[in-house]
Amino acid sequence: MNEPAHAVFPFILPHGLVDPDGTVHREGSMRLATALDEIAPMKDPRVQGNPGYLVIIMLSRVITGLGSLEFITPKAVENLYAGDLAYLQDFYIRINRNGHSRLHVACPHCDGEFEVETASLGEV
Repeated sequence: MNEPAHAVFPFILPHGLVDPDGTVHREGSMRLATALDEIAPMKDPRVQGNPGYLVIIMLSRVITGLGSLEFITPKAVENLYAGDLAYLQDFYIRINRNGHSRLHVACPHCDGEFEVETASLGEV
């Protein structure tokens, strides 16, 4: 069953964003992307100068919270560890493709199939 379009999905980063005060922010949330979230960054001069920057802008638009940070800016996303950025890219693709963050898996021992909630797989 797909989640409503206004759904927000929780996540826990593997490493966490360290702010200037030394606080580590790991728990966050991301909403489903809109067409505008994917189109608008293409006009950003940072993306035009470096297409790799697209993911930074897109994630800053759809991450609705991270720890106690009030706003998620492109600068905040730039400061993520590479592992956290990869985790968020995968999470973004999964929730926007499937409408949820679950993975369909099969048990190698009993061949049973089930879904696993992956929002907390970033935990160390």
